[in-house]
Amino acid sequence: MSDTPEVELRGIIKDFPGVRALDDVSFTVAPGEIHALVGKNGAGKSTLMHILTGLYAPDSGEILFRGKPHDRLTTAAAKAAGIAIVSQHAKYVPGLSIAENIFAGALPLKRGGFVDWARMKREAAMRLERFGLDLDVTRRMEETSVAERQMIEIARALFADARVVILDEPTAPLPKHDVTRLFGFVRRLRDEGASFIYISHYLEEIFDVADRVTVMRNGRVTGTANIADITQAELIRLISGVDVERYRRPPAAAGAAVLELRGLSRPGHYSDIDISFRSGEIVGLTGLEGSGPGALVRGLFGLEPQGQGRMSIDGRPYAAESPVAALRQRLAYLPRDRHGLGIIGIRSVRDNISLSILAKLQSMLGLIDARREDALVRDYIAHLGIKTPSARTHVENLSGGNQQKVVVAKLAATEPRMLFLDEPTQGVDVEAKVEILRIIDDLSKRGVAVGVVSDELSELMDICDRIIVFYRGRIAREFRKGKDEITTGKLLAAIEGDLMEAQQ
Repeated sequence: MSDTPEVELRGIIKDFPGVRALDDVSFTVAPGEIHALVGKNGAGKSTLMHILTGLYAPDSGEILFRGKPHDRLTTAAAKAAGIAIVSQHAKYVPGLSIAENIFAGALPLKRGGFVDWARMKREAAMRLERFGLDLDVTRRMEETSVAERQMIEIARALFADARVVILDEPTAPLPKHDVTRLFGFVRRLRDEGASFIYISHYLEEIFDVADRVTVMRNGRVTGTANIADITQAELIRLISGVDVERYRRPPAAAGAAVLELRGLSRPGHYSDIDISFRSGEIVGLTGLEGSGPGALVRGLFGLEPQGQGRMSIDGRPYAAESPVAALRQRLAYLPRDRHGLGIIGIRSVRDNISLSILAKLQSMLGLIDARREDALVRDYIAHLGIKTPSARTHVENLSGGNQQKVVVAKLAATEPRMLFLDEPTQGVDVEAKVEILRIIDDLSKRGVAVGVVSDELSELMDICDRIIVFYRGRIAREFRKGKDEITTGKLLAAIEGDLMEAQQ
């Protein structure tokens, strides 16, 4: 294998009005390596990748592909040079088959200009098999899992002769077992000579899959190291510039029951669920994808059917056929997909926070009381530490962590008694995770009952008073802080169905 780097960026500088986004940045990717690129939101990672893919032109510096300089790089030239990007939200046409998506824009034709469907299916299957993917290419893309879409997207890039594939937060929407499957696929391709730039906020994954890591902070590279030569604590210090400690919630006394579920069942999703969520308590809900927690909270919020059983909030019967009905009964939900369900990116911070309580802000004439709205928004921006130039800034222009805080503010403004959070720290940087966990703790101290659905076991152990593990739609085990010794091993054993080991 050649020693010439696949990609070499030297001394890259990029200025935008009033800010230097990249300051003398150098970055290389060797043939057949997975090179992680990490840093807080706003560190310069995206700008650097935009330059590498030809979306931005650097103000100064050099770009070399396999030793050949490219002075005026365009998106077409970057693609021709073998650079491809796969984002966390794979681009596809839902109604078309896997084969049609693979050949989109270049369908094989017969004489006369008709599509050669048989050849398309045959070649699509052969291409996927070449990369170890055994998929029915006649399936519609909307029927595939998120992990399968990611792998198909990576394979498509390699079909187009990509030599370096940028993976931008590829695991953010994935459950743990699909992350393992995706990593196995990426490693296999790396061993065959493909190179990857891996961008992620999940540091555990960096140590699992990457060969090298480069850290950026405030538009500069703060360090590059082989994964084998650096610890997680050292990596966090390079990312943040300070030692960032995990947020650990101190023991808290739970109050009266807020939400009570008795015998709640929904065929194919969960069975005989008995849980009480108490005021001032944080309860973690975890399990393999499809084991029940996600479907349970979506059902309780009215996004899906709730099933049969007894439900009550503060002693009053509870039922919600829609999110509006749930919010009226003071149950709120932060979705895993904040972009699709949580925020309206093209609207302001102000509009997003006040959206869920516009009825409360109406004056006697039916008009929105702008002064009350502004005061409420200012309070939440200050209390939650939302970093934004102003309340009028569009949410899409904020970092991922601050977007997540806006969603939390929108929900907190409804003054819920029960708040469910689905993967609340997904896709945000290390410091933002700590801030969001602090906010969750603070909400519980105000008397809100909080349920957290997450695969991040270390975070559940840090923030939760109880952790309830689901297995195949049923509650497999409940761990209580202070009563049980909670370890990652015991949680994993319960998640995977090894209940005897989990109880030891």
